[in-house]
This record gives sequence, structure tokens and C-alpha cells, in this order.
Amino acid sequence: MLFQSKITTYLRLGIFRETHIFRSRSLTNSGMAPPILSLALPSETGRVLSIQSHTVQGYVGNKSAVFPLQLLGYDVDPINSVQFSNHTGYPTFKGQVLNGQQLWELIEGLEANDLLYYTHLLTGYIGSVSFLNTVLEVVNKLRSVNPKLTYVCDPVMGDEGKLYVPPELVVVYREKVVPVASMLTPNQFEAEKLTGFRIESESDGRDACNILHAAGPSKVVITSINLDGNLLLIGSHQKENGQRPEQFKIKIPKIPAYFTGTGDLVTALLLGWSNKYPDNLNKAAELAVSSLQALLQRTLSDYKSAGHDPQSTSLEIRLIQSQDDIRNPQVNFKAERYN
Repeated sequence: MLFQSKITTYLRLGIFRETHIFRSRSLTNSGMAPPILSLALPSETGRVLSIQSHTVQGYVGNKSAVFPLQLLGYDVDPINSVQFSNHTGYPTFKGQVLNGQQLWELIEGLEANDLLYYTHLLTGYIGSVSFLNTVLEVVNKLRSVNPKLTYVCDPVMGDEGKLYVPPELVVVYREKVVPVASMLTPNQFEAEKLTGFRIESESDGRDACNILHAAGPSKVVITSINLDGNLLLIGSHQKENGQRPEQFKIKIPKIPAYFTGTGDLVTALLLGWSNKYPDNLNKAAELAVSSLQALLQRTLSDYKSAGHDPQSTSLEIRLIQSQDDIRNPQVNFKAERYN
């Protein structure tokens, strides 16, 4: 009687009826998945696969890259190389790390459903050689589907003379990743690791770009170079093999604070804008730097308004509050071309 009563109640609520309809639809359309609109009706910008870290709280890795790219009109599919409660600058963190086999399983799942067509691959922090080697397999797989795939690589290895990753990872980046990258966005320390020599002048920075061009990528942006207390971005675009690259610099103001997620953000912005202006890397860099600097100033101001000393801890960027500066940046930082 109790069971019969429950059935009567469920029928009154329409639960069985709705379930029956769902099952009927599923059976009727078995083997006929709905079209993936990002493939059937692609955006004018592109479809990005982003393999980076992820935090529940805060904006680093994919949390710092996906939203800005979406604001710029891209469909973005994120794969989280790690999933942590927060970034590792906090006193403690918890979470999981994706291994190479698990990454490949995700790729196989996409491939099994014909979902592997991407215009761009974006990679950031990768913590192990095995995972990085799997990323290289992903590059090959994606290019077998779309030979024109653009691979934007932020070779996150360290900063200010300190490695964040195992030393053997540097070798894999230098020998295997750089040759297949379309655009590379190292900082000064990472560019030195990839080229094998110190960058102590603007000329050194330009030479480092030339060495990296010779190894593979047509676009190189060294996102921050500290020379005598002054910060520079140096960009270089080699439009044809053997051709002298177009090179430029952007002077960046030094802000007396440390922010998390800025490297991930600027690489995403460089991808977004350089695709919109494929022959004008300096314009893309102007837009990316201008967005970033507006966001950093807002972040700094908000922390001060909250009564926090910005120099006492690392600061979480105000990404959501800066979306207008991402979508429509006011260009306050201009590129200066080298002769």
C-alpha cells in the first residue's frame, strides 16, 4: 500500500510522466547528438582549448584566462591541469593534480564525439615532464584535425632567478615545446632559460627573440624585462621565415605590489588581440598591456579602500570588476618600434 501511495503521489507531481518523455526523446534521438554550435556556427574569433591550473577561489591559470577570452568573443574549453582550493601563495591549499593519462582520456573523449576542432591551444603552468609530454601529443592531435591550429605557450617555469618547476622541464620546453609553438610569452627569467644567456639590455632582449624565432615560433613576447629598475615588454613578429622580424617595446610602470594571475591574464589577452590583429602584434600588445594596467590600478585602489597594505601580501586581481577594461581598453600604453 505504501509503495502504491508513492506511485500515486509521483504521478500527481508529473515526475513519472516527465521521465517517460525524457526517455522517449533519448530513445528517439539515440545516436543523434545535437550539433555543437561552436563548431556548426563558429564565432568570428575562434575556439580555444586552454590547459592550465585552476583555483576554486581567486584568479590564476584558467580562472584568469578563460573569462577575458570569452569577453573578447572566443569559445573557450578549459582543461584544469590542477584543481586547488586557492593558489599556493596562501599558508595552505588542498586539491588534485591531473596526470598525463587523465589529460589524454579527456582528449580521447572529445575525439570520440568529433569535438577536437580548435583554432587555438593555450597552455600555462605545467608541473611535470610527463604532463608536458602529453601536451605535446595533444598539439599533434589537434593539428591533425586542424593543421592551422595556433599554439600559444606561456612557458611558466619561474621568475626573478627562481625555478618553480623541476629543472628537467626546462629541457623539454627548449627542445620540444618551443619548436611547435606559434606564439611564446616568457618573462625575462624564462627567456633566459630558453635561450641560455642573460638578458641585460634591450639589445639582449631582441636577440633572445631572434633565437626563439629560429627555434620555431613566429611571435615572441617577453612580457616583462627589468633593466636598471625599469620594466619593459619586448615583442617580435617574424612574418616570414628568414625575414627580419618586426620588433617593438612597451614601457611598463612599476607598481609597488605583487599580483597573482597577471602572467596568465596577459598571455590570454595577447592571444585574443593578436588573433584580431594577426599582422599587427604591437597593436595587440598595446591593447593587452593597457587592459592589464587598468586592472592592476583598480585592484590596488580596492585593496587600499579595504584598509589593506598592498605591499604586505600578494594581491588577487579584480578581474570581474575590470571587464569593461578587458572588452574595450583605453590604449594608454603605446608600442615603440625598433628600427
